[in-house]
Amino acid sequence: MRIISGTNKGMKLYAPEGTSVRPTSDKIKEALFNIIGRIDEGAVVMDLFSGSGSIGIEFLARGAELCYFVDSSHKSLGYVKKNLELCRFKNRAKIIMSDYEKAILNLSKEGVKFDYIFADPPYDLNCGFKISDKVFENNLLKKDGTLIIETDKFEKIIDNISTDMIKYKEKIYGRTRISIMTYTEE
Repeated sequence: MRIISGTNKGMKLYAPEGTSVRPTSDKIKEALFNIIGRIDEGAVVMDLFSGSGSIGIEFLARGAELCYFVDSSHKSLGYVKKNLELCRFKNRAKIIMSDYEKAILNLSKEGVKFDYIFADPPYDLNCGFKISDKVFENNLLKKDGTLIIETDKFEKIIDNISTDMIKYKEKIYGRTRISIMTYTEE
């Protein structure tokens, strides 16, 4: 696992061994950022189910101003901290130990809004729709903000979304579905 573009390009990141964390592959990460395009320098990002933090760190390497790393695992957040120190991004990060529902609710109460939210829950949780529902219900995205959810290819999110204020795109890579929703406020 490495940073694929921006500052620290090619730097290898720490990742836990075993099957408890399933990092997004470099191939999918590269495809995702090709779809997203240029990241604004003032962008605020949330890496939900952050694992090792590789996606949030990729956003920071590409110019995002700040990233919130959210995970319920102390061990995973330890890897996030190690990787932030390695890349010298510690001052551009906020680390939150929480489950996703509490984190979404608390950040909403604080009035935090995001340009990008990336969520990569364990596939067996089957919670992609619930994440999208909570993000839109709690109004966490800025206008033209983007929610990206990585799920098992069999989990369909768009079929269950109840708002017509989003543009939607999805891609399937092997076993992985990437759902990209942009909040348009139209």
